[in-house]
Amino acid sequence: MIGCYHGKMARALCLLAAALALGCSDTASSVADATDSEGLDGAPGSACFTEPTHTGEATYYAADGTGNCSFAARADRMVAALNTSDYAGAGLCGACIAVSGPDGAVTVRVVDRCPGCALGDVDLSAEAFAMIANPAAGRVAITWELTTCPGSAPIDLHFKDGSNAFWTAVQAREQRYALTRLEASSPTRDWHDVERLDYNYFVDSDGLGDGPYEFRLHSINGDLLELSGVVGGDDVLVATGQQFPVCE
Repeated sequence: MIGCYHGKMARALCLLAAALALGCSDTASSVADATDSEGLDGAPGSACFTEPTHTGEATYYAADGTGNCSFAARADRMVAALNTSDYAGAGLCGACIAVSGPDGAVTVRVVDRCPGCALGDVDLSAEAFAMIANPAAGRVAITWELTTCPGSAPIDLHFKDGSNAFWTAVQAREQRYALTRLEASSPTRDWHDVERLDYNYFVDSDGLGDGPYEFRLHSINGDLLELSGVVGGDDVLVATGQQFPVCE
């Protein structure tokens, strides 16, 4: 069963802190549905996580959606790479940020890390940069902040190639907000936190055992999605049919 529970802002801050402390794309060869799933309960989302506006500079590169976050290439090129500090050990992988420049603003999804970028800097796709400044400028001053990812596509879970009962790595894709925590359980394992590594997979080095699995996904806003009946495996993409509610 999939449920949605709503936390408070204080809880969101604690979850984010815990996630940051923990801290080559993979194309799925098969797709499965999460079974025994229900839709969101229709309740409004939690209050939106807030933080000070970031300042820095934007550059651009030939992005295709792949990168250190280990996502697959995507047709939507509104993507970006964050400097190492703000990347936060993959803590902002999959999150969206609203970037404002001299000629406009754009919302992009974080898919990569920019090792050469200074604190606050964002390396945008060429397409995204063109929406905030003349590409001939090469580098421009910007401000940016976390925002809601556009669209209503549901979250997918991707099990990394090589995943099995004895070593399991899973990531969320297309989530509306940054994930701060992932818990897992199985018929042979009790509920436990799974550590997120720098390449944006939550990895259980002891394996989750035989499935089906249950997962709890925690958003930066304090909302929780609980997924059950998830069948994973080597390079498997699971369509959950669920998404975090829009925060208020």
